[in-house]
Amino acid sequence: MTLKFNKTYFAFFTLLLVVEIAIAIFLKEGFIRHTFGDYLVVILMYTCIKSFSNIKPLAAAVDVLLFAFSIEFLQLFNLLDVLNLRDSHLAKLILGSTFHISDLIAYTLGVLTILCIEHLKTSKS
Repeated sequence: MTLKFNKTYFAFFTLLLVVEIAIAIFLKEGFIRHTFGDYLVVILMYTCIKSFSNIKPLAAAVDVLLFAFSIEFLQLFNLLDVLNLRDSHLAKLILGSTFHISDLIAYTLGVLTILCIEHLKTSKS
């Protein structure tokens, strides 16, 4: 893996970041906030990584999924309490505050979407 800036991935990263911020600001409940946002966040992380490196798609996707699962499972052990961040709105937003199996499913579907798109992209080349 070497560092290399990719404008296309960076454009998608920026767009997804704006969408995630809008979801966080304007939606407080519901499917979009709690599930679709989790689906998008793994795609956001993937596009961020691919914006600055030429890591292989499968390796980047697996890294993102492992990171997302790790954060989710740390919620089982009250990570915010351990870090003394329970009262921090930003920490709750970034790290989450409760474990949900549905989040793991959303992360997995997001990574599968990434891999499908990458496969389609390379098969057209």
